[in-house]
Amino acid sequence: MSPVLVGFGVPALCAVGALVAAAGVAAMALPGRPEPWPVHVLRRAAAMAACAAASVYSLGFFAVLTADVAVGDGANSVPGPVCQDGFDEDTVRGLSHGRASYLPLGYDCVRDDGTAYSSSPDYVWMNWATPALALCAVVLAVGAGHMAQARARRAVVTAEDPATC
Repeated sequence: MSPVLVGFGVPALCAVGALVAAAGVAAMALPGRPEPWPVHVLRRAAAMAACAAASVYSLGFFAVLTADVAVGDGANSVPGPVCQDGFDEDTVRGLSHGRASYLPLGYDCVRDDGTAYSSSPDYVWMNWATPALALCAVVLAVGAGHMAQARARRAVVTAEDPATC
C-alpha cells in the first residue's frame, strides 16, 4: 500500500475519533447525560485531545515518509522533490541529500557545504501541537481519575456517617 494512501487514512481516522469524542463532550449539555457528568466530560475531552495529537503526528509522520520515499524515484529526484519544488535556484544550488527525522518531525535539505534548510515550515507547528495535545490529554485523564476517586471517597464517608443521612 502506498504511503500516501496510508498517510491520508490514518490522520482521517484519528480526526474522526476526535470528532466522535467532541460530539460526546457536546452531548453532556443535553438532558439525560450520565452521572457523574464532570468525570465523563473530562474522559471524553481526554480522548478527543489524544486523537487530535495522534492525527497531527501521523499527518507529519506520513509527510516525512512520503518525502523520504520520493528520493531516487525518477529523474531529478536526488535530492528529493520536496527540497527542490517551490524554492528559488540559489537555495536549491549545491544540494547533496535530504535528511528525514521522525522525532521531531522534519525533512531537512542538506547542501554540499553542510548547511541545511527545512523543506516545509509546517513541521514547526506539528512538532509543537503534538506534545501540547498529548499533555492536555494526560492532564484531562488524570483530572478525571482524581475527580472519580474524590467522589468515591465522599461516598464512603457519607455512608459511614449516619448523622449526614
